[in-house]
Amino acid sequence: MILEHARLSVRPGQEEDFLAALHDAKELIARTDGFLGMEVSRCMEDPSAFLLLVEWETLEAHTVNFRQGPDYEPWRLALHHFYDPMPTVEHFEVVEVA
Repeated sequence: MILEHARLSVRPGQEEDFLAALHDAKELIARTDGFLGMEVSRCMEDPSAFLLLVEWETLEAHTVNFRQGPDYEPWRLALHHFYDPMPTVEHFEVVEVA
């Protein structure tokens, strides 16, 4: 499993509109082959900051199936105008700790 991590900085005053848009857009990502689940958390110290965690079967499920698939453009149009600055997206994999 791969965990996508993105800290989303939403323009102040647009948080509720962002959450509504994300609610509507979540089906776009959820129907991607290799999507396993998504979680969004809101920062307690900064209510304009959100943490997006998406579980993927493989890195390519995100970078190819979603990012290069037909649902990415509607996702981008629905959500990216809320961000300032644009988020940095990173991918993590589970490691064994002795």
